[in-house]
Amino acid sequence: MKKDRATIHDIALKLNITASTVSRALNDNPRISDATKKKVLKVAKQINYQPNHIASALRSGKSRLIGVIVPTANRNFFSSVIRGIEELANSLNYKIIISQSYDDFEKEVQTVEALLNARVDGIIASIAKTTENVDHFKKVLEKGIPLVLFDRITNALEVSQVVIDDHYGAYQTVDHLIKNGCKRIVHFTSNPRINIYHERRRGYEDALKDNGLEVDPNLIIFSNLQLEDGRRIMQEIIDSKIDFDGVFSSSDYSIMGALQVLKENGYKVPAQVKIAGFGNEPFTSFTEPPITTVDQKSIPMGKITAESFFELLNADSASSVAKKTILKPELIIRKSSTNNS
Repeated sequence: MKKDRATIHDIALKLNITASTVSRALNDNPRISDATKKKVLKVAKQINYQPNHIASALRSGKSRLIGVIVPTANRNFFSSVIRGIEELANSLNYKIIISQSYDDFEKEVQTVEALLNARVDGIIASIAKTTENVDHFKKVLEKGIPLVLFDRITNALEVSQVVIDDHYGAYQTVDHLIKNGCKRIVHFTSNPRINIYHERRRGYEDALKDNGLEVDPNLIIFSNLQLEDGRRIMQEIIDSKIDFDGVFSSSDYSIMGALQVLKENGYKVPAQVKIAGFGNEPFTSFTEPPITTVDQKSIPMGKITAESFFELLNADSASSVAKKTILKPELIIRKSSTNNS
């Protein structure tokens, strides 16, 4: 009965060399000549040899695979962070496995389990909105596997973390709206247990207070911050006759929805209402008017996250080098929030 999977023994048989020589050649061992490496790679391609990473990991203790968990990969922020991680990982001959939690706790738990079963050398993650219990991440640490969190983090774990200064980004944005004449600013936010939304709301409130303006709880609206949420909330605010002259959202997607509804209801942006988002998604520069937003330095965040991971991987004790890195975001001012025509 013919076996389905080609092995290093098949390559060795064809070239009349030992399996250990094939293994060393495939792993680019300097003891093996370039000529032998070329022959091995040629035969491996011919017989469609695929390395068994799990078996290799069991033998060597290293799979050279990193699990990366994001809420969703179709957002510019997360895809750019992944790019930053992958660039450094690839330069060190590591590959990444990208998994999406879709902001679902159960899916996140299952993903962590699957990555552990795949014998990854470590995990990099941004926590789902619905995650409260972090026992699945504690399991990673208990196994002695490096874990780094970025963007959405938790203080319940002693791990390396890479974030931006969300408070600073929100404060700068709201202060800018106030300097351009806004006095009643609506704030779109989400689950306050998630660090980024807590910090952005804190920045919003501090900017109001420092400018002598009241924090009105009626202007703070919670949702999932999707485009349809922005549309729904904006229409409800307009229908409720709530007095407002500005909108600051913790997400570019919901501010895009708000802009659509404002225009549909005859509001002029920025003449009557000034708006700003958070994330610097590509579409924000193409809207009419272009939307003011906060750039989260996603590619640098990815690279620094990867650097933190490899520091842990190469350390004697993961906990001994656990650290928190805070990056400074940048306010990108566009026409949606200024008095300039």
